[in-house]
Amino acid sequence: MQGIRRKLVYVGGYEALGLAVGTSVMTLLTGDSLSSTGPLAIMISVGATLWNLAYNHLFEAWEARRHDRTRTVRRRILHAVGFQATLVCFLVPLIAWWLEVTLVRAFLLDLTFIIYVPFYTYAYNWAFDRVFGVPASAVNDPERQEVTV
Repeated sequence: MQGIRRKLVYVGGYEALGLAVGTSVMTLLTGDSLSSTGPLAIMISVGATLWNLAYNHLFEAWEARRHDRTRTVRRRILHAVGFQATLVCFLVPLIAWWLEVTLVRAFLLDLTFIIYVPFYTYAYNWAFDRVFGVPASAVNDPERQEVTV
C-alpha cells in the first residue's frame, strides 16, 4: 500500500488508538471528568492528526532524498522523537489554555505523553510497516548515485 491511502490508514489507526489511550490517561492525570478531558483529547487528536499527515509527508520527502533509504533503528528513533518534539510545541499551549493552567503546569501534565508517545510512535510504525510494508521512500534504489547527508 502506497501514497495517500497508506497515509490515511496509518494516521487513522495511529490517532484512533492514541485517542483512546490519551483520553483515559488525561482523565486520570487531571482528575477532571471525561466531559472536560474528552473534548481536549479530541482537539489534541485532530491537531496531532493534521500534524502527523504533514510531518510524515515531510519526513518521507527527506527520506526519499537519502542515498540509503533503509529504515534503521536510528531513523525510526529520529522519526519518533522528531514528531513528538514538534507536537509538544502546540500541545502545551493548547492544554494550558483549555485547562486554564500555566504553561509549566501544562508541560508537566503533558510530560507523560512526551515520554510515552515516542515509544508508541516507534512501535506503531514498526508494526504498521510489518503489516503493510514500508513506503516507497524507504526502498533503496540501486541506480541512485546521489550522496546526501
